Order: sequence, then C-alpha cells, then structure tokens
Amino acid sequence: MEQGFPGQHTTTTTVTTSSTTHQPNVRFDPSYIRSLPGMLKCAQMALNLLGFICITCSAFGSHSRGNWFNTVAMLGFWFTGILLGLYLFHVVEKFYRVPWNKIEFIFCAIWSLFYLLAASLAADFARGREAYGAAAFFGFCALGTYAFDAFLKFKAIKSGTPAQGQLHESTKQVSTVTSPAY
Repeated sequence: MEQGFPGQHTTTTTVTTSSTTHQPNVRFDPSYIRSLPGMLKCAQMALNLLGFICITCSAFGSHSRGNWFNTVAMLGFWFTGILLGLYLFHVVEKFYRVPWNKIEFIFCAIWSLFYLLAASLAADFARGREAYGAAAFFGFCALGTYAFDAFLKFKAIKSGTPAQGQLHESTKQVSTVTSPAY
C-alpha cells in the first residue's frame, strides 16, 4: 500500500436515460399545423397543387414534360396529404414502432430529386409558355421545402427523436463507495 493513499474513495456515476411517452388513442390535434413540420407539409401540398394547376391549364398540358411534372406534383400532393392526416389524428404516435422519420426522409429526399428534374424540364420548356414558367417556379419552391424537410428528418433520425410523441430524459446520479484491496 502506498503512503498517502486514502483508505476509501467514492466513484460517482451519472446515468442518463430517455423514454418516449406515446398516447395510443386517435385524436384530432389541429396544433400540429402550427408546428414547423406541419407548416412544411401544408406548404408542400399547396405548391404541389399550384404547379399541377399551372401545367393542367396550359395548352401544352399533355406534353411529356407536363405529364412528368403533374405525376410528381400529384403523387407528392397525395402522399404528403396522407401524412398530414396521419399526424393530425396522431395515428403516427399510435403506430410508433413504424420508422416514420426514415420513411419521410426517404420520401422527401426522392421528391427533392424528382422536383429538381421536373422543375428544370418545365423551366427549359417555358419559353413562350408562361404556365410552364409558373409551374417551374412552384416546382423549385417545392424542391426547397422537400429538401429542408429531408434535412429535418435526417437530424431527427440521428438524434433519435420520435416522429410524434414526447421524449423525456431523466438523469440519475449513483454514488458507489469502494474500499481498496489490501
């Protein structure tokens, strides 16, 4: 035994645990629309619909570029609308074991690429066709909202944040007293 070594010492360990609270009941919660993900979904739906209307009202609405744009816009409109409904009624929270953040991340990333292509094709075809120019504008705006949403979902996946529900963290401090071995 070394001189000056204390007869006992204390080891302090801090344990951080996190748990998520889920409510299994389906209920309507309009406050989701005022959250950032809710506002993004509403903006995405509006931009999808506006771009679709611009192409459909054009004299060249049946052109292959217009058909591609409308396909992207309508699939985005319906998928985003269904997701909005699932969040508004807390169905996402009820089925919390489904990897909602990953599903939305993949969808938003793919839709960002689809809108990059669709809006670029519409912009290229817009000379003398104002409706295509307007659709391209709405398409690029939709691209921005889907890309930002994908970024937010990526951050949520990395941090382990649930898609819906409340994450609670608790910290517990544990002290252990040990004696040195002689």
